[in-house]
Amino acid sequence: MVSRVIPVDPFDLVIFGGTGDLARRKILPGLFRRFCAGQMPESSQIIGAARSDLDDAAYRKMVGDAIAEFGGGRACDSGTLDAFLKTVHYVKTDAKGDGGWAELNDRIQQDRVRAFYFSVGPSLFGDLAERLHRFGLATPQSRIVVEKPFGHDLESAKALNATLAEHFDETQIYRIDHYLGKETVQNLMAVRFGNMLFEPLWNAQYVDHIQITVAETVGVGGRGGYYDKSGAMRDMMQNHLMQLLCLIAMEPPAKFDPDAVRDEKLKVIRALEPVEPHHIVRGQYAPTKNEPGYRDDVDDPKSRTESFIALKCHISNWRWAGTPFYLRTGKRLKARTSEIAVVFKDAPHSIFGVDAGRHRNVLAIRLQPNEGMTLDVTIKEPGPGGMRLLDVPLDMSFAEALGPEAEEAPDAYERLIMDVIRGNQTLFMRGDEVEAAWAWTDPLIAGWQDRNDVPKEYDAGSSGPEDALMLMHRDGRKWREIKV
Repeated sequence: MVSRVIPVDPFDLVIFGGTGDLARRKILPGLFRRFCAGQMPESSQIIGAARSDLDDAAYRKMVGDAIAEFGGGRACDSGTLDAFLKTVHYVKTDAKGDGGWAELNDRIQQDRVRAFYFSVGPSLFGDLAERLHRFGLATPQSRIVVEKPFGHDLESAKALNATLAEHFDETQIYRIDHYLGKETVQNLMAVRFGNMLFEPLWNAQYVDHIQITVAETVGVGGRGGYYDKSGAMRDMMQNHLMQLLCLIAMEPPAKFDPDAVRDEKLKVIRALEPVEPHHIVRGQYAPTKNEPGYRDDVDDPKSRTESFIALKCHISNWRWAGTPFYLRTGKRLKARTSEIAVVFKDAPHSIFGVDAGRHRNVLAIRLQPNEGMTLDVTIKEPGPGGMRLLDVPLDMSFAEALGPEAEEAPDAYERLIMDVIRGNQTLFMRGDEVEAAWAWTDPLIAGWQDRNDVPKEYDAGSSGPEDALMLMHRDGRKWREIKV
C-alpha cells in the first residue's frame, strides 16, 4: 500500500523563474498533485516571480496549461484545478534590480514557512539571496531551494556556498538533486539498513563489484551551449552518480537524521581514491543519416567535451577495499535507463562441475523506467539429464507490487518540495558535501585537459565507446546490458 498522506502546514512558496521550463514541467504540476492528494493546504500560496509582464489571471492560465501538458491532472477533476489555481499568484520581479520586491513582500503572509525556489541560473543566486534580506523577506522560517549546477569547479562551488552563507544559515539551504527524491533511491536505504539479509554481505568480502549506469537516448539538443562547457562529468557524474555511489557505499548512520546521513555520505566522497588515466573513458556520439553528432549539436567541430564518460574507482576504507565501482553515463545510448547493480562474488567452490557454468547473484536496483528491484538467484534448470544451473530473477516492480496506487505515489520533485516545507534536509546535499565532490572531480578534469585527450567517437544507439567495454573486459568483467 502507498503510505498515507500527511498534510503539511500552510506555507508560501515563491518560484523565481516561475515562467521557466523547470517550473512548467516539474514544480507546478508536482504541487498540483500534492494539492489533489490533500497534502497542500488550500490556504497556502504559490507565487511565481519572473520578468514577464503577467497578472494573476494570465499566470494562472499558464499554470493550468502546464498542468494539462505535463500530466499534473491525474485523478483530479476540474473543480480541484480551479481550487488550486486560486492559490497561485504572480509578481513581476527583477532579480538584479529593485522592481517588484516590495510587492512580493506585501503578497507573502506572515508567521508561516516561506520557501524561495531559485529556478534560475546560478549567476542570480547571490542577487536573489541579497535582495531577500534587503527587502525583509528573509525570516528564521525562510528556506531557499537551489538547483544544480552547484558551481563549475571547486573554486566556484566555494564562492557560491560563501555567497549563500552570507544571507542564510546552512540549515535553511536546500540543494536539490531530483535523483535523491526517487522512490527507488530511498528504497535503497531501506533495503540496506532495514533487512538483515543484505547488510552482512554488503562489503568487499562478498561483493565482486558494483556498476552504476545512467543512460539517455537523447542528445544535448538545445542545451548545446551550456553542455559543451560542462560535459557528462560535470553535468551528471559529479552530482547524480556521485550521490548514488554514496548511498550504495556509505556506512549505516546512527539514525535516520539529515546530518547523520550526510555525514556518512561525505565520508565516502573523502575516501574516494584518485582515478588513474587508463581507468577513464570519454566519448562523443557520432552523427547518423538522420541525426547530427555531438559536435554538430554544439556547433564546434573541434569540441573535446564528452557526452559519455565511464570510470573505474575505488573507495579506501575497510568495507570496500579492493572492490571496484564502475560508473558510466552518456547521451544517445541505446535505451533510457538508470540502474545500480551489486554483483556478488561466485561461490567459493562449485560442487556441480564445469558443465554447470559460473553463476553469481546480482541485486539490480532500477531507478528508471519501471522502478523496482531484481535479485538474480541460481536454480536448477528444469528437466532430466544432469545438474544444469541457470540464473533467474526475483523481480519486484512498484507498478506490480503496489498496483494502481503506484501511479499516485509522488514523484521526486513532489516529495522533495514537501520535505523543504517540513524542514527535512535528509535528501538534500550539504555545502561541504558539494565541495568534497568537486575536490575529487577537479583533478580528473584537469588531467585529461593537460593530456589533451580527445573523446572517442561512438555510434548513436550503442552502449558507448568500445574503450568503455574494454575497461571492464581487462578485469574479466562486463557491463550489464543497457535495456529498457
